[in-house]
Amino acid sequence: MIGLIAGNGSFPLIFTKQAKKSGENITAIALFDETDKSIEQIADKTYWINVGQLSKLIDILKKEDVKKCVMAGQVKHTKLFSVKPDLRAVALLAKLKSKTADSILSAVCEEFKKEGIDFIPSNTYLSRFIPRPGVLTKIKPDKTQKSDIKFGYDLAKNVAGLDIGQTVCVKDKSIVAVEAMEGTDRCIMRAGEITRNFIVVKVARPRQDMRFDIPIVGMKTVETLKDAGAAVLAVEAGKTLLLEIEDVIKSADENGICVVAV
Repeated sequence: MIGLIAGNGSFPLIFTKQAKKSGENITAIALFDETDKSIEQIADKTYWINVGQLSKLIDILKKEDVKKCVMAGQVKHTKLFSVKPDLRAVALLAKLKSKTADSILSAVCEEFKKEGIDFIPSNTYLSRFIPRPGVLTKIKPDKTQKSDIKFGYDLAKNVAGLDIGQTVCVKDKSIVAVEAMEGTDRCIMRAGEITRNFIVVKVARPRQDMRFDIPIVGMKTVETLKDAGAAVLAVEAGKTLLLEIEDVIKSADENGICVVAV
């Protein structure tokens, strides 16, 4: 039995399907206003809670005798300013020196561990969605784009190391946009308001904890790249999940977008 804390997007759905193919039973903890309701059709059991209900979340998992848990899918970081945490969550947050995603989620993992529940890497059962180094599309980057990818990669690693964001947009070795709390898609759209044919680089943190908040690309990302006028998406090989990977690559080729893993 695996407990799944399901955020938004397709990640929780894909994880559930892949885990069940491997013979696992899934108890999903879905979040109101975040989780896709179709999780109810594919998980073995589904419970709905509000973001911030830490005690209720732990009580459900203990009731279901869950010992292993996964976080899949994001929760909008901006909810940090509107969520109403329960007393256990308030106490946890009060101990933190900073409220970055990494520090909050690390603290949550430690809280669960006290209750005998361990988090496993969220890419478990998903190895086929993790690209190796190389150009993934038929479209290949030109010399200038390769230079921008290298420039953007080094920059993104520095930004990710500060836990600001995991994505940067660059063009001609100029920084066009840097991801912060608004998320990858809105970062890309901001870049598209400034210029076209730019490079998007998305990386993992230098000391990425694979239990949570790993970099993810899906069909929605490709749509955003197209709408914003991006030319290249570069992701970190071995540490990025390309959900619906075949469809992502096909759509990128159809829309003239190069995808490369570095």
